Amino acid sequence: MINATQLRPGMIIVYERDLYRVSSVNHLTPGNKRGFMQTKMKNLKTGVGTERKFRSEDRIEQAVLDTRKMQYLYADGDFHTFMDTETYEQVSLGAEEIGDLLSYLLPNEVVEIEFFDGKPVGISPPPTVDLQVVETEPTMKGATASASYKPAKLETGVMIQVPPFVQVGDKVRVDPSEGKYLERVK
Repeated sequence: MINATQLRPGMIIVYERDLYRVSSVNHLTPGNKRGFMQTKMKNLKTGVGTERKFRSEDRIEQAVLDTRKMQYLYADGDFHTFMDTETYEQVSLGAEEIGDLLSYLLPNEVVEIEFFDGKPVGISPPPTVDLQVVETEPTMKGATASASYKPAKLETGVMIQVPPFVQVGDKVRVDPSEGKYLERVK
């Protein structure tokens, strides 16, 4: 059991006896009232999305999942195939089950696939991914790192905001759960 304030996007919880993947979380504290967590969740069985408010002090059951390291092989339409690195068993996940993490996956990358009752239910997002910048505006003279950020397109096609000193060809470290630039990789 975890506190509602510990909910994060991508987590899988048990709510009303069903598995839900949390897609977004917003901690709100309206004026002098008690804070609450506004969450958007998706039922993993039915695919139906829902919104729910949890009080900050509410306790929520986090699903106990088995994880296996699997290598991302290829995409076939909306389905993406992964191979267990030990047993060579292959499983396919739909784009809906992978979610926003799909924008940060490269072929042959090893990720952790989550299983519940022997069935794959999603991907455990890695803490960071290193991706190459393929398109960004040129550096402006006199621009400081703290003054502004500029848009950059990464090799997977996802757009993020980076400091002005980042150039095309640079590798950057990104937090995939929030889609934020962390640092430039040497």
